[in-house]
Amino acid sequence: MAATDFVQEMRAVGERLLLKLQRLPQAEPVEIVAFSVIILFTATVLLLLLIACSCCCTHSCCPERRGRKVQVQPTPP
Repeated sequence: MAATDFVQEMRAVGERLLLKLQRLPQAEPVEIVAFSVIILFTATVLLLLLIACSCCCTHSCCPERRGRKVQVQPTPP
């Protein structure tokens, strides 16, 4: 049930976005700038998320595993 609710909500968001894009040519300049800023912010967040996921998937951000660790023993005096 939760998956279908999520799909319906995403469809509703998509329809509102499409409606907003269709009305954009007649909108005021302030509204156009505000909408552009929101779209730019969303795109930036998605791009950063994609970069973070790709770094974790390739293990480039994690240090490479070393061989077996040798425990250091103190020397007697």
